[in-house]
Amino acid sequence: PNGMGRALELSPHALLLVRIRLGPDHFPMIRFALFLILSGQVSAAQPLPLPEETPWNLPVLKQVPDFQWLSQKGGVHSLAYAGEKYRGKPTRVFAYYSSPRTLGKDGDARVPAIVLVHGGGGAAFSKWVELWAKRGYAAIAMDLAGRGAGRRPLSDGGPDQGHEFKFKTIDEPVENQWSYHAVANVVRAHSLLRSFTDVDEGNVALTGISWGGYLTCMVAGVDDRFKVAMPVYGCGFLRENSVWKASEFGKMTEAQSDKWHRLWDPSRYIGSAKMPVIFLNGTNDFAYPMDSYARTCALVQGEKNYSIQIRMRHGHIFDFPEFFGFVDQYLRAGTPMPVVARPVIKAGQLIVTVQSNTRLITANLHYTTGPHPENKTREWKSLPLNVDGLMIRGAAPPKEATVWYVDVQDERKFVVSSEVMGVR
Repeated sequence: PNGMGRALELSPHALLLVRIRLGPDHFPMIRFALFLILSGQVSAAQPLPLPEETPWNLPVLKQVPDFQWLSQKGGVHSLAYAGEKYRGKPTRVFAYYSSPRTLGKDGDARVPAIVLVHGGGGAAFSKWVELWAKRGYAAIAMDLAGRGAGRRPLSDGGPDQGHEFKFKTIDEPVENQWSYHAVANVVRAHSLLRSFTDVDEGNVALTGISWGGYLTCMVAGVDDRFKVAMPVYGCGFLRENSVWKASEFGKMTEAQSDKWHRLWDPSRYIGSAKMPVIFLNGTNDFAYPMDSYARTCALVQGEKNYSIQIRMRHGHIFDFPEFFGFVDQYLRAGTPMPVVARPVIKAGQLIVTVQSNTRLITANLHYTTGPHPENKTREWKSLPLNVDGLMIRGAAPPKEATVWYVDVQDERKFVVSSEVMGVR
């Protein structure tokens, strides 16, 4: 029983956490497992089923694609692998790859790995894979704009990444549309990465930035081989509220909007994610507002965590410290990031429980009373909360708050937050 008179059904993931032999050494693990379950960080529900039909042939995408090395000089190598047909013609996808081995570090051990997905206006970034390789990971970053080294167009590349390729092709066959190719090429990159001899194929993370975060939300639902997924900024429900609501969806017919949402909105896929999903975004993001973001996060049925930050910069920024803390937790058995339970309001007071193996330094309530369409410009207010060990207390947000959340900073200076609250 959960203490409220009803039985608590545990998901397979939760059962794995708690199905352990009782003994004094296991009590901390049991407490942590029960905290995750009761706080909502691990749901009793099963992942949502994928739509009956998806645009991709997933069994084919999970096979190792044909590829060739273009350069194996230096610490960052380049390659090209087979993509999907575009307008009836075969395509190649350019990518950079780096690992401790390519950097010249000794050792035959297989290492954890990560797939890196760029955002709009981006490309395959060599410095991104090198950054992770220096941290002990194998990393692959592919180009999703039909371009190669130096952003030069490939003669056999897929679609470019401009908005005309993302939105205005909606009446064409799915094989001519950017999202179809982008998702497929991320999954193919994962399949290729897993085949490399220096990669621990069962220990791979996925992350993407902006449009790459959008893709990460989709891929997390269709490729269950990842150990953890970490979308940055990107989310679903784009036609309900996003920077493209008027400029793109507002110019579509109702039928076109419905088709785009059905095929390409992350809300159709992220609920099927079977791995932990880590959400990072800023309060005033110009593209992915908090209401659409909160609705996207709520679809994930399993383990999840958050780092929502006040006016977090938007861009191809690769070194936010929380990125490394979260991925190290799942792929290198690093010290877990704090987990902030769903906040509770009682008699005008805010009460929040935190699970943490590290000392909490500060906690804050952040809220706004501004409307969701003004996500980019609305003002946020921050109030300090009292930290008493793993308990957080303080004044509740005002009733007129349209969005609010609680964050904590631990002794490592990592910022972790609760889910986004108040969105209706």
